[in-house]
Amino acid sequence: MKYFGRITLYFIIFFAVASVGCVAVFRYIPVTVTPFKAVQSLSAGRTGVDSKWVPLTSISPYLQKAVIATEDNNFLTHRGFDMDAIRTAMQERKEGRRKRGASTISQQTAKNVFCTPSGTWLRKGIESYFTVLIEFMWGKERIMEVYLNIIEVAPGVYGAESAAERFFGKPASGLNRNEAALIATVLPSPSRMNLAAPSSYMQRRSSQVVSLMNKLPDPDYSLVY
Repeated sequence: MKYFGRITLYFIIFFAVASVGCVAVFRYIPVTVTPFKAVQSLSAGRTGVDSKWVPLTSISPYLQKAVIATEDNNFLTHRGFDMDAIRTAMQERKEGRRKRGASTISQQTAKNVFCTPSGTWLRKGIESYFTVLIEFMWGKERIMEVYLNIIEVAPGVYGAESAAERFFGKPASGLNRNEAALIATVLPSPSRMNLAAPSSYMQRRSSQVVSLMNKLPDPDYSLVY
């Protein structure tokens, strides 16, 4: 029993040191390979992905506003978890209404960078752990930078730069308000929505996203916290 307890303690220490070290390294280097990308590629039988890393300064502020408007309204003020959204989602589930997503941009980033796309409670626990770490060690600006470089916008296509070049023929820095809104529209279901041929639903939804964006100020990460 003592031996088992010692092994467990060693494992916990190793995991803590390794995870903190990994988060520290990813604070400074491009995050180009993730478990999410690997699993998605293997499950679809792909031999490669379309993904190009660019700094946040090379990504249109419109896209930053679009994902905040659609994915995480309180991104710049919460500490990784939007408790109001979580309470609303729990209440809707209790009442049997349509399930509302409560996952923040920070949580989605932690999941995609450090976890596999499983739905187990263990994965959710690991996701929460890494969410706390990246909020503390990266900050909002780096979280947004990583998020916009790893989002899946179409099967095998990841990141703002690849999306902008493939579907709009321009770099991510040149995306306008409407193009950014279209990209944000596909994020909940990139396998079913086609940026190359937007459906009537996508066009309506992107117009709604533009309206939401107009209500938001430009993100100023220097004012966070």
